[in-house]
Amino acid sequence: MKKIYLNIEDIFNIPTAVIYNPDMFKSIYHISIDSRDIKKNTLFIAIKGERFDGHDFIDDVVKKGAYAVIINEKYFKKLSEVEIPVITVKDTAIALGDVARLWRSKLNATVIGITGSAGKTTTKEILATLLSEKFKVNKTVANNNNHIGVPLTILSTNEKHNVLVAELGTNHFGEIPYTSKIVSPDLALITNIGDSHLEYLKNRKGVFTEKVAILIETIKNGGKVFINNNDKLLKEFGKKIKNKITFALNEKADYRAAIKGYDKLARPQIEIKSKKNVFSTTLPISGEKNVLNFTVAYAIACELGLTNSHIQKAVKKIKSYNKRLEIKNLKQFTLINDTYNANPDSMKSSLEILNRIESKKRKIAVLGDMFELGNESKSKHLDLASFINKTKVDEVYSIGKMMKLMNQKLNGKTKIHQHFIDRESLKKHLQKLEIKNSVVLVKGSRGMKMEEFVSIIESTKI
Repeated sequence: MKKIYLNIEDIFNIPTAVIYNPDMFKSIYHISIDSRDIKKNTLFIAIKGERFDGHDFIDDVVKKGAYAVIINEKYFKKLSEVEIPVITVKDTAIALGDVARLWRSKLNATVIGITGSAGKTTTKEILATLLSEKFKVNKTVANNNNHIGVPLTILSTNEKHNVLVAELGTNHFGEIPYTSKIVSPDLALITNIGDSHLEYLKNRKGVFTEKVAILIETIKNGGKVFINNNDKLLKEFGKKIKNKITFALNEKADYRAAIKGYDKLARPQIEIKSKKNVFSTTLPISGEKNVLNFTVAYAIACELGLTNSHIQKAVKKIKSYNKRLEIKNLKQFTLINDTYNANPDSMKSSLEILNRIESKKRKIAVLGDMFELGNESKSKHLDLASFINKTKVDEVYSIGKMMKLMNQKLNGKTKIHQHFIDRESLKKHLQKLEIKNSVVLVKGSRGMKMEEFVSIIESTKI
């Protein structure tokens, strides 16, 4: 199997690149931005981050045997004399993307691009699990889905991989168009369009405009896109596309899912119908959103040649992912750890699961602020109160400036609701709280660090 590599002709294709010591250039088989990850055939790209500047480690990587380095042109005069090729560019972060684009052009793997307001990482993990039954799969590690993480994902893919599942994220205009060009997907999907990053993307139409770039890039390259027919904006966009596969829950689509029931932990028993197949299973993860996430993963797997027996075998390997609707059926109570992040849609989805899980005693929600909602923040938090008022949630304990407004709007149906002005007060309350035979949900945006409250509950109640 022929290894993927970059030669000097490739390097000349990097915009703004000037190459010093070109006669010393050797083929590059490994690219790194981490000075600890240097092999003898490595191209090191010096990225300036929040905590470290790769330019400070040039001497170190040269000693470790790097074949070449890419640096910002401003640092060239400060550089010690080295006996390897030095490539200067105007912006090393952009050069990383350029190098990844070159690497992508050499890949034989089928590249699948995933974005969306919620469910990106879960869908990526489900899909990678299914496809691993037949293919050698590479995937985005954790949620390294930004302008640095996406190129690194491409560069971690090699000639041994048949499939790459790449996750693309954004919090400002222009990021998805940029990373989509790097990934150049053969297949692409948007999980949904929701109220995420409104501080920067303004409204749902702004979110759609940003995220739809992945579909446009895929179509431009002759690829196939997967359209969520439950999402109005995506369904409307899909009407203009020929090379598409549709999926939905309880809606007309090429892959149509239905929920036939739930178990005690709100795990859905589902059936998916397509022209060729009928597939039934109980998902090991909860929530209607995850039914859709699984359905599109199933659709892609089928389109790539997996059988129902492949997929049924893989279902047993699907699990809840780190701090994303992790449901723990503990000795005395059930805990839902959904602390990775929060937006209005995912918050409601988690509360629906809390509402559905069987409990001998109480259903308790510990909630923190939802961030990056911009001018919509107040209204979205107040909407959440209206939503909770219609559920069977017994107790709500909240923290955060916006959750205070939400808590004040809760009515008598929620038997107990209390807001805490500081973290220590909430921690002390949770330590004393009687939760035997109850179900407890903990959720909030990443910046609220709600996992600290999960640790308090677990350490004092188990």
